[in-house]
Amino acid sequence: MPTVLEFTLPDLGEGLTEATIVRWLVEVGDVVAVDQPVVEVETAKALVEVPCPYGGVVTVRFGEEGEELPVGAPLVTVAVGSAAAAASVDAPTPGPARSPSPEAEAPGDAPESSGNVLVGYGTAAPAARRRRVRPQLVTAAAPDPAAAAAAPAPRAVPAGPGPSAGGPAVAAGARTGAGPVAVISPLVRRLARQHGLDLRKLAGSGPDGLILRSDVEATIREAAVVGEHAAGAVEAAVPLPASETGERVALRGLRGLVADKLSRSRTEIPDATCWVDADATELMAARAAMNGAAGPKVSILALLARICAAALAKFPELNSTVDASAREIVLLPSVHLGFAAQTDRGLVVPVVRDAHTRSVDSLAAELARLTEASRDGKLTPAELTGGTFTLNNYGVFGVDGSTPIINHPEAAMLGVGRIVPKPWVHGGELAVRHVVQLSLTFDHRVCDGATAGGFLRYVADCVEQPAILLRTL
Repeated sequence: MPTVLEFTLPDLGEGLTEATIVRWLVEVGDVVAVDQPVVEVETAKALVEVPCPYGGVVTVRFGEEGEELPVGAPLVTVAVGSAAAAASVDAPTPGPARSPSPEAEAPGDAPESSGNVLVGYGTAAPAARRRRVRPQLVTAAAPDPAAAAAAPAPRAVPAGPGPSAGGPAVAAGARTGAGPVAVISPLVRRLARQHGLDLRKLAGSGPDGLILRSDVEATIREAAVVGEHAAGAVEAAVPLPASETGERVALRGLRGLVADKLSRSRTEIPDATCWVDADATELMAARAAMNGAAGPKVSILALLARICAAALAKFPELNSTVDASAREIVLLPSVHLGFAAQTDRGLVVPVVRDAHTRSVDSLAAELARLTEASRDGKLTPAELTGGTFTLNNYGVFGVDGSTPIINHPEAAMLGVGRIVPKPWVHGGELAVRHVVQLSLTFDHRVCDGATAGGFLRYVADCVEQPAILLRTL
C-alpha cells in the first residue's frame, strides 16, 4: 500500500506568513518527481514556484487559484510508493490527511526526500540521521480516568486561517502552571515579552504544540482588533449611512506588507529629515560625457548610487541598524543599497549587494537588471531583503521634495526630487541651472544632526562637482 503524505505551504522566509495561489502546475492524478514544482504562489515579496519534496501521485489539491493560504496550510497530498509511482490513484475527498509521525515509521520505510531547502524550510532527512528537537511542555495534573473516558477523542487542528486553524488559540488552563513552555526560538520569546504576552496561555501550531512566531504575531493582531472594537464601540452602535460606508480594500499581499513595515518604522524609529537644494548641472554634463563614449549607458540613479556609497564610507553611522533589545547601534560592514521601484503590484525595494565595491558601470547594470525583474514580478525574496540604506528617486513622479519614511530596520534614506531648470546664482551671476532637492531622513538614535548634515552636504557637493568622487575611486 502506498503511503499518503501531505505537503504543506512551507515557510518562505523573511516573516512571510501567507501566499496566494497564482497557478497550479500539476493536476490530481499526475505523477510528480522529488523536488518538482507543483504550484506557483505570490507572496508579499515575489512570485515563487514551490517544489514538493515527495515523489509519487498527486491525490488531492488544496485551494483554488487566487486563494490565499497561510504558511503551514496543506497544498497537496501525494501517494508515495512503488504502486503509486506506477499508476494513478483515485482522488479522495479532501480532508486532513497527515503523514505518519517519525516515531511510527520503521527506519527502512521512511519515504525518500531530497533534503533540499527553501528559505526557512527543509525537506525531511532520513530518520536515522535526523535530530528531532522536542520542546519540553509544562507538566499538568493527570486527568480523572472517568472524565477522560467520557471525553471525546482529540481532534486534529485543521490548517487554515483563524485561531482554530493552526493559529494561536488560548489554551484554557493548558499552560497556567510553572515550568518551561514549548518555545525554542529566542525571537518568539522576545516578541512575546515586548507585547506583554504570557506564552503559557498560547497553544502552538507547530509540532508537539511548539509555539511559532506566527502564533505570537496572530495573537498580537487579535488583541489589536479587540482593542479597536472596544475603542469604537460607541461609534459602531450608530451605523454610517450607506452612502458614507465606502468601499473596503483588504490590506494583504504586497500592500499589506508595505503598510506593516511603514507603520513599524514610524512606531519604532525617531526619525528626522533635513534637505538641501543642489546644482546638478555638472552631474548632468558628466553623465552626457559618459554616455557619449563607448560602453553601456549610465543613469543618473547609478551616479547617485555611487555617490551614496562614497558618502556612507565617510559617515558609517548611517549604514547601521539599532538593536533595541540590546540598546546597541550595529555598524554594518557592507553597503547593500536598496532603491525604491514602482511596479504594477506596488512599491518594492530591490537591493544592490555590495554597492560599495561596484563601479558606476556595474551599478548601472545591476540597477537595470533589478528594475526589469521588478516590473516582470521575477524578483526573488533574496533580492528584496537585506538592504542597509535606501535611495528613493521620487523625482520620476514629477515632485520636488518629500520626507521619506525609513525602510525599517535601516537607519536612513536619501530622497531625490526631479531635476529641473531654475534660476541659480552661479559664479556670482544669476543663471539658469539644473537644480535638484535632496532629502535625508535618518534615525536620530544613530547620529545627531551634525553627522546627518555632513552626509547630505557631501552628497550635494558630489552632485555639484562630480570630480570630488575621484578621491574615492
